[in-house]
Amino acid sequence: MAENYQRIHTDLGELIAAAGEVAFEFSNNDKEAYKMARLALVEILRRVSEPVDFDQNLDNTNKNFQIH
Repeated sequence: MAENYQRIHTDLGELIAAAGEVAFEFSNNDKEAYKMARLALVEILRRVSEPVDFDQNLDNTNKNFQIH
């Protein structure tokens, strides 16, 4: 099953702010909103990040990690 991804250009601060806005709009209280925003951000970052092998030499400056 092919997934349809749309690339957006944003920084982490804007992403956190947007997740918080939506979470507070749809939650019943602050605690629930923070949990909802956290879970959304974790899922977004998990889906777009490349796996990193920390056992490799991290000084390799030729390797570029990008978020898709």
